[in-house]
Amino acid sequence: MVGIEVCLGKREAAEMTPAQSGYAMPPEWSPQSAIWLSWPVDDPRHWGGEKRDIIHTKFAEIAAAISHTQTVRINAPGASHENIATACNRAKADPAHLELYDHPNNDVWCRDHGPIFVKNAAGKIAVTDWEFNAWGGKFGPWDLDNAIPERIAAALGLPIFKGGMILEGGAIEVNGRGQLLTTEAVLLNPNRNPHLSREETEQKLRDTLGVSEILWLRQGIEGDDTDGHIDDLARFTNEDTILACQEPDTSSPNHAPLADNTDRLKHFLTPAGRTYEILPIHLPQACEIPGWRLPVLPASYVNFLILNHAVLVPTFRQRKNDDRALGIIAEQFPDREIIAIDCLDLVQEGGTLHCISQQQPA
Repeated sequence: MVGIEVCLGKREAAEMTPAQSGYAMPPEWSPQSAIWLSWPVDDPRHWGGEKRDIIHTKFAEIAAAISHTQTVRINAPGASHENIATACNRAKADPAHLELYDHPNNDVWCRDHGPIFVKNAAGKIAVTDWEFNAWGGKFGPWDLDNAIPERIAAALGLPIFKGGMILEGGAIEVNGRGQLLTTEAVLLNPNRNPHLSREETEQKLRDTLGVSEILWLRQGIEGDDTDGHIDDLARFTNEDTILACQEPDTSSPNHAPLADNTDRLKHFLTPAGRTYEILPIHLPQACEIPGWRLPVLPASYVNFLILNHAVLVPTFRQRKNDDRALGIIAEQFPDREIIAIDCLDLVQEGGTLHCISQQQPA
């Protein structure tokens, strides 16, 4: 066993890894039972302390959109549940699909601090719990966020496997065929797991998420606090297709890194030995807030969230660019409703729809 622990009521060392037990991480387009969110906390550092009401309203809008297709489950301190329910009701959420859990949190990025769910052939679900250190210790405290996976596993009565290293959900993307897409800038960054080699990192991903091959891109886009999460760069839209960000402006600092990523993607092979279909999607024009800590916001159209019957897509008040991106994504998901969500305020803190959410498989 490679440093992995399973909790089944009492915590005890597992004789087999999750992969050896038949568990694997399903792709996002597979059937889901719920989407998890972590509600914004009242911290004056978040969004400069000036957009509290705007952000709460935005989260209620997103929760409502999710609730119309499946259950939305929200992590938040119990004392705030009444206000959250009121906000979601005002946004016309389906109350039958809204569940609040007394899980105190430090921040909103559930993709990164929440559980990564795995599933076996018998349909059983388990939680994988990786350590979270706020993207290399950038934004403390993170103790409450780090405890979220264990709290969710306990609330749902699910087995929990410890991953044995620091990992954020936004750093990985799977296609359900044993391949995992990630970046060197995050998973090999010494601010995460300096004691692990590339080979040791890959083995932990194989053991815990049930993948067989790791596909590495190099780095991310400007302004990304995460150091380069994959969910701002490239996403599988099916087993054989990757939607990849590009920056046509050669003067942009994002042009060369994204061109390098695309070149790498063109050389990756599917499990059947064929090249992937690589579909380009341009970044929006640079989003900037004068005087803010991020000179350019990490706005990306591939930070979309796939639901059972819909896809939530971030937009940035750039009509031509937004419409082009919505059209490209709609072509990839013809059986799902495409729902545009204005995320210009949300991305001020460094992420949008995929970053704030985590899917729970059916």
